[in-house]
Amino acid sequence: MTDSTPSPLSDETATPEITGSEVVFDGKIWDVRRETFVYNGADVVREFVDHTGAVAIVALDENDRMLLIKQYRHPIRTREWEIPAGLLDVSGEDWLVGAKRELAEEADLEADTWNVLTDYATTPGGNNELIRIYLARDVRSTATPFEREDEEADIELRWVDLDEVVDAVLRRELQNPNLVIASLALAASRSRGWGSLGAPDAPWPEYTRLHPAAS
Repeated sequence: MTDSTPSPLSDETATPEITGSEVVFDGKIWDVRRETFVYNGADVVREFVDHTGAVAIVALDENDRMLLIKQYRHPIRTREWEIPAGLLDVSGEDWLVGAKRELAEEADLEADTWNVLTDYATTPGGNNELIRIYLARDVRSTATPFEREDEEADIELRWVDLDEVVDAVLRRELQNPNLVIASLALAASRSRGWGSLGAPDAPWPEYTRLHPAAS
């Protein structure tokens, strides 16, 4: 008799044979890669953005206010509300160290308490970008402000009540994926007594599998 009890929900790692892999566009920040792999007995060719991965940070104060930053994003011609984030493009840099660096560079903040909030793949059909979102608490200003340039030169910072952020997300007025996912995950974790939070040095097997040289 077959056991009809479903297994817990979890993504399943797949390891198809990759018979060809080449960079077809060498970009300033990331590349486009073409790969041929065997799937269901047939050769399949796919092109995707080969991404370094990134970290994002929810800074939360003692009044349950999230730190938001407003930044210009040229592909969508919008100054959108976000949370601090940045690429994992420093060779050999630990993920948590990268998150601390980005929080200081984008918001002039440092924090004493860190946890992993959630991990996600941004666009699995078109790129291999993975993002780890950290929760930073017990925050304070850094000793020296960071000199920002380009789109970051006119960043606007605002502390906003978590419930207000969630309401704006549900009204579809905030659409940055890091902000949407982080605010909803944060509200859910808070409602469950923060029991879902991970250790700041929690393993990240998905990233390690796709970026073994950087892990």
